[in-house]
Amino acid sequence: MTPASLLDCPAPAKLNLFLHVNGRRADGYHLLQTVFQLIDRGDVLHFQLRGDTAIRRVSEVAGVPEEQDLIMRAARLLQAEVLRRSGALPPGVDIAIEKVLPMGGGLGGGSSDAATTLMALNRLWRAGLTRAELMALGLPLGADIPFFIFGETAFAEGVGEALQAVAAPDCWYVVIEPGVAVPTAKIFCAEDLTRDTKLVTIADFSRHLMVENDVGGFGRNDLQQVASRLFPPVAAAVEWLGRYGKARMTGSGACVFCAFSSEDDADAVLCKVPPVWTAWKAKALSRHPMFAVL
Repeated sequence: MTPASLLDCPAPAKLNLFLHVNGRRADGYHLLQTVFQLIDRGDVLHFQLRGDTAIRRVSEVAGVPEEQDLIMRAARLLQAEVLRRSGALPPGVDIAIEKVLPMGGGLGGGSSDAATTLMALNRLWRAGLTRAELMALGLPLGADIPFFIFGETAFAEGVGEALQAVAAPDCWYVVIEPGVAVPTAKIFCAEDLTRDTKLVTIADFSRHLMVENDVGGFGRNDLQQVASRLFPPVAAAVEWLGRYGKARMTGSGACVFCAFSSEDDADAVLCKVPPVWTAWKAKALSRHPMFAVL
């Protein structure tokens, strides 16, 4: 029997273990290479079917009007797809969210929320879309959404949608929230952004891990220099955390992370983080936790 609700659905954060900008397409989108790593910290969503066809967000999200929320846009996109395929609207749904991840942090929170929404409603509505079909449906909403539906550590290319599974260390991360929200568009529009980093391969990344056993040392984040210039708290967090390992920014910022081989090592650094910042630890995930739910 199909459930009438799906509660406690995780929407985990991601880290970009490196992020290279290799060029720019004619339509303005940048060509990237990165490795996406899921971690065990994120938002939590709850879905309850309604007696009508309305889709409602029943939680307030500061600074995000309901009509602009990727959660709502994803739900309505899937609802329209179900109507197109079946000729009938599926039941409406009330969506509640427990927001944990900061906005403008480079952790993929909004994209992860949208991906979890697509996966959960695909089950509740018995829509029957494959993972690949859900990835394609979500891509126009955000380039990171396909990764969260893909749901494994991934080497990504293109605008982030061309994904291949890749192995990465089972490690812990200390993450610092520098207290600023970094607008992605502002970083990608910067004149001094590096846009011609040489292409690498999965083999380059994997070889580095095998030889160096160093998850934080491969490549760099090409967006970090721009974000650090425009947002000094990002630069300060990179400098401080860099005393304990190879620290770098994730995504377009603002959060900064460093990998550690054990939870004890992460705890030892976490307790030293200056109180001016919010900081936490998280463990690497090899698979999206929604896979167990679905």
